Amino acid sequence: MVQKRINIKNQILKYLPLILLYFSVLNEFDIDVPILGLLSFNLPFIIIFYWSLKDPDQIGNGLIFVSGILNDVTLGYPIGVSSFIYLTIIAFAAYLRYITLRPNIYKDSVVFLIAILFATSVNSIILSLIFSIEINYLEIIVNIVLTFLFYFLFARIFNYFKPIGI
Repeated sequence: MVQKRINIKNQILKYLPLILLYFSVLNEFDIDVPILGLLSFNLPFIIIFYWSLKDPDQIGNGLIFVSGILNDVTLGYPIGVSSFIYLTIIAFAAYLRYITLRPNIYKDSVVFLIAILFATSVNSIILSLIFSIEINYLEIIVNIVLTFLFYFLFARIFNYFKPIGI
């Protein structure tokens, strides 16, 4: 009985990044704080970049693609836009993983900043030029800055969970 509880706990911890990704995508989990106005950050970008960089087998690319489709359905965007953006973030993480000899949070964060700048600008271009969706650029800038700053916090939290077995 005790062994069964440990196995269930290990399975939950093993799939925690995937559960957190789907939870954040399905709940429009940009962490909006209505009292403070524009404060929001993009948790799926952080999860996708970190786990694609540190442990690419933890969350598969196909599951990330499906989460992008779910995000499009949740937000009402054209199907495939978020999936494409998520796959560009995976590409940046794969490139960094390929060229890195010694992992460093600061190098990772610089590439993460470039990745979210590129992904958000491509997303804005696609949504505004092709689909004529109105974009609030100030909100996007605040979102990029806060997503970048929160990357350090979540990277530390995820590093804490890695020795446990995630």
